[in-house]
Amino acid sequence: MISVIISTKNSETDLVHALAALVPAAAEGVIREVIVVDGGSSDNTERVADAAGCTWISRPGSLRSERLSQGAAESSRGEWLLFLQPDTLLESGWYHEAQAFVERAARARNGVRTAASFRLRYEAFGLSSRVFETVAALRSQLLGMPYGNQGLLISRQFYSTIGGHRPLPEMEDLDIAKRIGRTRMAFLRAAAVSSGAGEGDGSTSRLRQSLARFCVGMLRIPASVALKLHG
Repeated sequence: MISVIISTKNSETDLVHALAALVPAAAEGVIREVIVVDGGSSDNTERVADAAGCTWISRPGSLRSERLSQGAAESSRGEWLLFLQPDTLLESGWYHEAQAFVERAARARNGVRTAASFRLRYEAFGLSSRVFETVAALRSQLLGMPYGNQGLLISRQFYSTIGGHRPLPEMEDLDIAKRIGRTRMAFLRAAAVSSGAGEGDGSTSRLRQSLARFCVGMLRIPASVALKLHG
């Protein structure tokens, strides 16, 4: 039913948890394969993927968008594609809702021309993480533009029709969501838990980026222009 594509680079620890959340779905036959496309890791990411039985593809120096696109091209067992970031942990029981969405899409007219994403939740405590979650929820519901760490579930046919992921250095999640369209994007109740908040850049920088992406979505600015605003 579903082929999972994960883009990695030095994602050893995160990938362990991300793959563990997929095990029950694989046992139920909902997930048929997991493709890990790596950008040149120097840690044990490959060992983790191999131990979990994933298909491993190495593309050192490639963009994340290029890795996602290649993962989709190399997958063959699922009629639906689920794109995940390695730091995203899907909530327990997520696959029941995903399976129900896929089955509903199969029955509906033009149902395969739809996509779905999960509700975003951050592991980090504190006000800044709750603000990021609120901004993500607003953007998702109003604009139909989920973040990449919310996951993207899309039929292989629809993914091909809209041209897949374009080779952008960043914000490929925003770009593909704009091409899917707000009315064709559904949001599942299950959460995608991300470790992203509070790491790397400071809270002020992350909030600036979140607000910039939200405004870009409102103004419908092309992704190539949005990259300059994103910084």
